[in-house]
Amino acid sequence: MQEAKKIKVGISIGDLNGIGCELVLKTFLDPRMLELCTPVVFASNKSISTWLKLLNYQINFNGVGTSEESLDGKFNVVNVWKDQPEITPGVSNQTGGTYALKSLQAAVKALKNNSVDVLVTAPIDKSNIQSESFKFPGHTDYLAQELEGKSLMFMISSKLRVGLLTDHIPIKSISDHITPELIVEKVTTVVKTLQRDFGISKPKIALLGINPHSGDQGVIGSEDDQTLKPTIVKLQEEGNMVFGPYAADGFFGSENYKNFDAILAAYHDQGLIPFKTLSFGQGVNYTAGLSKIRTSPDHGTAFDIAGKGIANEHSFKEAIFLAIQLYKDRSQYDELTSNPLEKVNLKNMKRKN
Repeated sequence: MQEAKKIKVGISIGDLNGIGCELVLKTFLDPRMLELCTPVVFASNKSISTWLKLLNYQINFNGVGTSEESLDGKFNVVNVWKDQPEITPGVSNQTGGTYALKSLQAAVKALKNNSVDVLVTAPIDKSNIQSESFKFPGHTDYLAQELEGKSLMFMISSKLRVGLLTDHIPIKSISDHITPELIVEKVTTVVKTLQRDFGISKPKIALLGINPHSGDQGVIGSEDDQTLKPTIVKLQEEGNMVFGPYAADGFFGSENYKNFDAILAAYHDQGLIPFKTLSFGQGVNYTAGLSKIRTSPDHGTAFDIAGKGIANEHSFKEAIFLAIQLYKDRSQYDELTSNPLEKVNLKNMKRKN
């Protein structure tokens, strides 16, 4: 029997002075990871060697000029730069941002030309990465520009799935951004993602209210009554199992989230605070809705512990596991639905929790 092709996992290294390199190296200290996938790290031999020496780790890596030259069974490092930037763990500076962007750009290029199958991104500093080439509040918006589709920040763990109507925008601007069109777009993306990538044929989705107590019938704001509720009714009339708006303060504490396949929060902290409270270190940030699969750990650069060898790689490892599983599930779904003559009952696809 022919051995299944290993999935090539492209990895952008993140901020050189954060915990990104440590997470990547610590993950692949486990030799079993090379049996699961082929890592392709976009950095340089010199930078990886510097971090190996700093952490006193031993990994034999395969330095290559392009991602196409990467080999199965090897820890591959694509030499994106030839110079040797100064690495200062724990320090947020322009060097860290500059090389984080070089790595990300090279990794996305490889993803687009199919020389890697999926992308896993180590954390960046959203401030020092800003430049003429990167004027985005984070990975999600950059990838939305580079890849086809409608992007959605989708936080995934074994306990719950939380998407966001709005992500990296100021609190004062949230209600201005939430329109019926945006709600329909995000719900549509969640439904398609749950069907295509998670095998859930008829997903059940909860929307959280914008205001405290979902506005209390207009006493605390009118956005829930005027925008959310009529849009939810419209979506239901079109056959979607969408419910709400639910008051956010008690939704997670009451464990009501367990009754749904996914939750759409109105804004960043409304969704991510409960998600990280319940799943921190085990969750994954998945950029849903795009033509390619990208995941990342559920935390940032952690400059305060960078270079100390104490960073927890669990979320990064989970990001790799999820990327691989999503790639397999999406490929299977696309194969099953590509031939209209093939009688496949997708409702019997395995439901994943």
